[in-house]
Amino acid sequence: MLYSEGKIAVRRLENRDRELLAGWLSDDRVLEWYEGRDNPFDAEKVDAIFYKKDETNRCIAEYEDRAIGYIHFYPLADEEKRVYGYNAENVWGIDQFIGEPGCWNRGIGTMLVSSMVRYLRSKANAERIVTDPRTVNERAIRCYEKCGFRKVKMLPEREWHEGRYQDCWLMEFRS
Repeated sequence: MLYSEGKIAVRRLENRDRELLAGWLSDDRVLEWYEGRDNPFDAEKVDAIFYKKDETNRCIAEYEDRAIGYIHFYPLADEEKRVYGYNAENVWGIDQFIGEPGCWNRGIGTMLVSSMVRYLRSKANAERIVTDPRTVNERAIRCYEKCGFRKVKMLPEREWHEGRYQDCWLMEFRS
């Protein structure tokens, strides 16, 4: 277990999670907001994306002892810092999704993001934490704002989603 805080727990991704991720990432309701409905995942694609070795810390989010979503975090590389306008700060990126639609609009995402912010501030001494939701993802933007993130700048045509490049917000939590 990476950490547990109230009803939320975050644990490292394990081999047993492949089918869980493939199920979530083949659900159009989830794909509408994460990866795109034209980009469903099967077990092979899950392996290629989620089980590669790099600087990303990939985790499963649990709510009341039940796996409900995915979250990852990583230190921003120098090139990404440059694009975003950061210098030598200790900046971490996060991204997540709730894979169980029955858990949407219940404040669980806010609990998850808030707990990850606290984790990164205490364990990684993160000075800033960033994420880049699409501008049309109002639910995610509200969640981040509730957690203390603010919009820093527009990232035009940042993400390929459902057949076209879409604008994103660079959002930042600053310690």
